[in-house]
Amino acid sequence: MAQKSQEKGPAGGTPVVTEPDRVRNVVLVGHSGAGKTTLVEALLAATGTIGRAGNVVDGTTVSDHDAAAVRQQRSVSLSCAPLLHNGIKVNLLDTPGYADFVGELRAGLRAADAALFVVSAAGGMDAATVALWEECAAVDMPRAVAVARLDQPRADFDEAVALCQRVFGDNVMPLYLPMLGDDGVSTVGLLGLITRRVFDYTAGHPAEVREPDPEHLPAIAESRNELIEGVIAESEDETLMDRYLEGEEIGTDVLIEDLEKAVARGHFYPVVPVCAETGVGLDALLEVLTAAFPSPLEHELPPVAGVDGSPRPPLTCDPAGPLVAEVVKTTVDRHVGRVSLVRVFSGTLRPDQTVHVSGHGMAERGHPDHDADERVGHIYTPLGATLREVTLCVAGDICAITKSGSAETGDTISAKDDPLLIAPWEMPEPLLPVAIVARSRADEDALARNLARLVAGDPTLRLERNPETHQLVLWCMGEAHADVVLDRLRAGGVELDTEPVRVSLRETLTVPAKGHGRHVKQSGGHGQYAICDIEVEPLPRGSGFEFVDRVVGGAVPHNYIPSVEKGVRAQLERGLVAGHPVVDLRVALVDGKAHSVDSSDAAFQTAGALALRDAAERGQPALLEPIDEVTIRVPDGSVGAVMGDLSGRRGRVLGTEPDPDAEGRTLVRAEVPATELLRYAVELRSMTAGTGTFRRHFVRHDPMPAHLADQARKEHTP
Repeated sequence: MAQKSQEKGPAGGTPVVTEPDRVRNVVLVGHSGAGKTTLVEALLAATGTIGRAGNVVDGTTVSDHDAAAVRQQRSVSLSCAPLLHNGIKVNLLDTPGYADFVGELRAGLRAADAALFVVSAAGGMDAATVALWEECAAVDMPRAVAVARLDQPRADFDEAVALCQRVFGDNVMPLYLPMLGDDGVSTVGLLGLITRRVFDYTAGHPAEVREPDPEHLPAIAESRNELIEGVIAESEDETLMDRYLEGEEIGTDVLIEDLEKAVARGHFYPVVPVCAETGVGLDALLEVLTAAFPSPLEHELPPVAGVDGSPRPPLTCDPAGPLVAEVVKTTVDRHVGRVSLVRVFSGTLRPDQTVHVSGHGMAERGHPDHDADERVGHIYTPLGATLREVTLCVAGDICAITKSGSAETGDTISAKDDPLLIAPWEMPEPLLPVAIVARSRADEDALARNLARLVAGDPTLRLERNPETHQLVLWCMGEAHADVVLDRLRAGGVELDTEPVRVSLRETLTVPAKGHGRHVKQSGGHGQYAICDIEVEPLPRGSGFEFVDRVVGGAVPHNYIPSVEKGVRAQLERGLVAGHPVVDLRVALVDGKAHSVDSSDAAFQTAGALALRDAAERGQPALLEPIDEVTIRVPDGSVGAVMGDLSGRRGRVLGTEPDPDAEGRTLVRAEVPATELLRYAVELRSMTAGTGTFRRHFVRHDPMPAHLADQARKEHTP
C-alpha cells in the first residue's frame, strides 16, 4: 500500500468529525506483552496527539493510567485514544491482553468496526489470541496484523509472519518487509511490496522514500508476486487474474484499490512491521487504519428492540436517524464521578440533551433492570484519563459522558420519546469466588458504596450475598481480576480482608426415626405446655420437605397442628448437626398432648423443633454437598491431563466429544462437587496454558464422604 503524506494536528488537539465516513474505530488485540499500549503511544505521538511517545509519569501512559495497571505493569481495562490522520479520526481502543480481563476486550470489540492484532516479533502468540481471531472471523470483522517489537534481540519478522499464516489461515500477507541496517540486526526501513519503494527511517520519522537498492530487488519481487496473487484472488474484477497470468502488469492504483476493498470486507489481512520505539512503520500502519479499514457506514449494527421487547427495524449509521448509543465502559473518577464511554450507533448525541437510559437482562449478575430519563451534560472525547469537551458525537463515533446517575456498562442510550434496547454482547461467566469482609462497621458502608460503583462498570464481576453462609462473595474472572477489584476497593478507603469461601451444604436423615418433643414450663400464671410425637423418614434426593398430619382422636388440637409444622420448618432451616438447611425429609405428626390453659402457638412451635432434634439423634444424619455439571473446553492435547485432574477432584466424567465450534478442541462433560471447583478457574488455566475454559451449573446434592463431613461438623462446633 502506498504511503501518503501525514497530517498532524497540534499536540493535545481535539479531533471532531461530523460525518461517519471520517471515523475509524479500531480495537487493538493481542496477548499481554505484545506491545499494544506502546504502539498506541507511538501512534499518538506520530500524529501530534501527544507530545512524544512513551510519555510516562510515575509509570502511567495514556492507556494505562489506572493505578492497578501501573502496579501490575499491564493493561487491566479498556481505554480509548483518538487521533487524526489525513482528516480521518481513528479511535484506538486499547484492550488488556491478559485472559482475566476478557470482558474489557469484548467491550472493545463491540465498540469497534475493525481489529488490529498486535503480534510480537520476539514473543510468539498465545492461544487466546488465536481464539479471538476465530471469534472475529465468525462475524467477518476486518482484521490486520502489526508485527511489533522489531527492536528486540530475538525479533524475527519472517518467523512471526509464518506463525500468523499457520494459526490465522490464508490471506495473511505482509505489505512491507523490514530492511535491516549495516549491523544486520536493527530495522532501519521498510521495503514496500506494492509500490516497490524503500521507506528509509535512518534519519528518523517520517520516512524518506526512495528507489530500492539492487540487492533488495529479488526479495521484493518474490514476496510481491505472492502478495499480488493474494490480492487479485479477492478482487471483485474477475478478469484481473486472467490478465495477470497472461503477463499484464497490473497498475499500482488498481492493486491498492482492490487491496483496500478486500481488507474492508474482512477477506484479506495485511501484515505491517512496526517498531514503536524507532517509529519504523508507523505511517504505513496509519495508512492501513485509515484507507483500508471500513468506516462505521460499512459495519453491520447490532439489532435493537423496544424496552418491552417489541421488534424494531434495523439501525443505520445515520447522524439524522433516531438516537441509539451504547455504554461500552463505565468508570468512576474521584474528581468527576461516573464516566461512561459511549459508542453512538445512530443519530447524534448533543450536550444538554434529555435521553433515556435502559439496562435489561443482567439481573443475575447484580444489575437489576432499570430505566431512567437523564439529561446529558457535557460531551467529551477521551484521551486516556483526559476528557476534552466537544460539541457533538455523530453516529459511528465514540465519546464520553459524565455524571450519569444510572448508566452502567452495556446500557442503551436512546431518545426519550422512543426508548430502545440494543441486543447485549456476550459476556463470559465469572467463575472464581472471593469472599470479603469489612474490618469495621464504618468500612461496611464504604464497602457497599464502592461495590455498587465497581459492579456498575464491570459486567464480568458478580456480587453475591449468600444467605446461608452469610458471606459477601465476589465472583471474578481470575486472580489478576480479583487483585484489581480488591485494590480498587481499598483505594476507595475501604479496609477489608478475604476469607475462605464456604460452600452451602445441606443436611438430611438417612434412616426413619421417631422423635418426642416436650415443652412444659410452669412459672406462675399462664405456663407453657406442648407435647408432640413425630415420625421422620428420608425422601429421594430433590424431593424437598413434606409434613403429614396423622393425629387421631384430637390428641393435638387442630389449631396447633400448623404450629408444630412451623416449628419443624424453622428447625429445618437452622439445621440439625452442622447448621445447614435440612432437605428431603417427611415429618409426620402422630401424637401429642395439649393443656386447655397453658398451650399456645409458641409452645407447640418449640415442641415441634425439639421433636425433630430428638429424631435426628437416631436418624443417622448426613451432610449433602452440591454437585455441579461442568462442560470443559480444552485443546485435544490437554484432554488426558484434565480428565486425570477431574478424578482427583472426586469428579465423574460423563463423556467427551469434539468441539463443534473449533477444530482441534474437545468438550469434556463431568459432574464435580462444588467444593472442588472453588479455584478451578485458576487451576484449569494453569493446566492448559491458558487455553481451557469451562461452564458449570448445579444439578443436585449428594452425600459427602465421611471424613469431609466430620471436618465440616468440627468447623461448625463452637
